[in-house]
Amino acid sequence: MKRKLKWSGLLAAAMVAVCLYGFAGIGATALHVPAGMLGMVAVGLYALSFILPAPVVASAGAAVCGVQKEIWENHIEGNLFRNNEFLLASVDESQYVLGGKVVHIPQAGVKANIQVNRSSLPATVVQRTDTDITYNLDVYTSDPILIPNADLVELSYDKRESVLMEHEESLNEVIADYILTKWAPAANIVRTTGIPNNDPTATPLAVAAHTPSATGDRLKFGLYDLKAIATKMDKANVSRSDRYGILDVDMYSELVDDLIISKYRDSSVLFDANTNELKEILGFKIFRRANVVTYNNAGTPVLNAYGTSGAATDNAAGIFWQKNAVGRAKGPTKFFSQADSPVYYGDLFSFLQRMGARIRRANEENIIAVVQAAA
Repeated sequence: MKRKLKWSGLLAAAMVAVCLYGFAGIGATALHVPAGMLGMVAVGLYALSFILPAPVVASAGAAVCGVQKEIWENHIEGNLFRNNEFLLASVDESQYVLGGKVVHIPQAGVKANIQVNRSSLPATVVQRTDTDITYNLDVYTSDPILIPNADLVELSYDKRESVLMEHEESLNEVIADYILTKWAPAANIVRTTGIPNNDPTATPLAVAAHTPSATGDRLKFGLYDLKAIATKMDKANVSRSDRYGILDVDMYSELVDDLIISKYRDSSVLFDANTNELKEILGFKIFRRANVVTYNNAGTPVLNAYGTSGAATDNAAGIFWQKNAVGRAKGPTKFFSQADSPVYYGDLFSFLQRMGARIRRANEENIIAVVQAAA
């Protein structure tokens, strides 16, 4: 680290030199020490201060208590999708973010009309009407956390680093939860059937409802339902590449159980040996996480708003999509800190992340929710 020349330090060294010169004039001769050498020693001590380690002083806006703001902001951005890789299976619209708050995207109008062996001329001239899609980025902020001065002094491990990592993980989890609600379709929905072993003549199987506060039984999700989703996409001419699905751990396990008792009896066909995750099934790469989304109402499912308290009629749901069906946009990342607070007697930290997401087409093309049906 380069050190700037401090005139105050140079002045102090000069004063020491003058004093030493004075000392030389009074009694240095008796000590047989040349006066000029004493002055050189004083200046040399000052020069040595530029070589020896010195306490690090945090500069305003750059570092506080040894925590580099830029480093942590970059770390948050770089790990925003860690443990939530499914978010990358979408179109990144971050380039369209305006002012760090709003996404503005032109949306193409209807497809061109095509006629075969046109019989009348001139052809009718039409003009495509494009629309603009805009959506706001949500602002995710963590509650400020206090690191007491006593903790910094007494604890044997670096509590600051531990707390910051916990904040980052919580931020990532909540963002992923909320984005899934933005991707969940309102109308393009299929219901679970409980049909086992891909046999529509078999008796449907049910499991206990597993969403918070839900009661009763729900029909299981299995291969038969996954085939129905794939068929629906095929009929809509959805591209067969980059198809994805995400299920909560319970519905994921239901699918695995059904696959095992169906034609996928060989586990090497079913699982990736390196990740122990399902291989691509019927063209879908399927993710799993603790929870996905919840729909309420037994008859016509309605997506629960994020943070809604559970109800007895809640149904767990998964989402299946083609990559171009959904988008995401990331805005600025901010790390806030206050060192040596005179009020809290410690250091304060918090995070802010702007992030947005949406279904890219108003008619919910290329995305389907599979919602549990009551047994």
